[in-house]
Amino acid sequence: LQLAADVYLKRLQVEEIRGSVDLIANSVEEVKKKHSAILSNPVNDPKTKEELDELMASIKRTANKVRGKLKLIENAIEHDESAGAGNADLRIRKTQHSTLSRRFVEVMTDYNKTQTDYRERCKGRIQRQLDIAGKQVGDEDLEEMIESGNPGVFTQGIITDTQQAKQTLADIEARHNDIMKLESSIRELHDMFMDMAMLVESQVCSLSNSV
Repeated sequence: LQLAADVYLKRLQVEEIRGSVDLIANSVEEVKKKHSAILSNPVNDPKTKEELDELMASIKRTANKVRGKLKLIENAIEHDESAGAGNADLRIRKTQHSTLSRRFVEVMTDYNKTQTDYRERCKGRIQRQLDIAGKQVGDEDLEEMIESGNPGVFTQGIITDTQQAKQTLADIEARHNDIMKLESSIRELHDMFMDMAMLVESQVCSLSNSV
């Protein structure tokens, strides 16, 4: 009876992780739509930005939970192996863990690409708006201006005597703010990738050794 309960709980754990990864994948697709909506809108839309922030926060929370659950499974597998277990159930669990880990890394890789693509699109938008405002800036200088974290560097020398000019500057500052938020998200994702990539690699080695 205890064995049957253990098998059921392990199966439930796997299904929960699979469902969470699917949820992240769906959220990433929604993030892509929000990115396009924000960049296609000539004026800032606080509602869409708020929805995007909520999606990103949700992805972060769910991803951290998935990583934690995958770690628990990995630890349980290592414990059973050290105890001398080598049955078919252990082999199945290792395969499931490897499959889930790979799927998770794939989804988070797509999310990371989505973030870096959006950063480049925001940067391109800033470049075009600066051109419209009559401020010529090279790619290297623009990157330095973005990394400075100071939106004031974009407005220096630009005359804001018309509504159009004010709107252009507001758009530049909004896109710069987006990039600043992305920098933090991309760094967090990188740390998670390093952790998960090592986990997946160790699972591949483990599976190869047990064949």
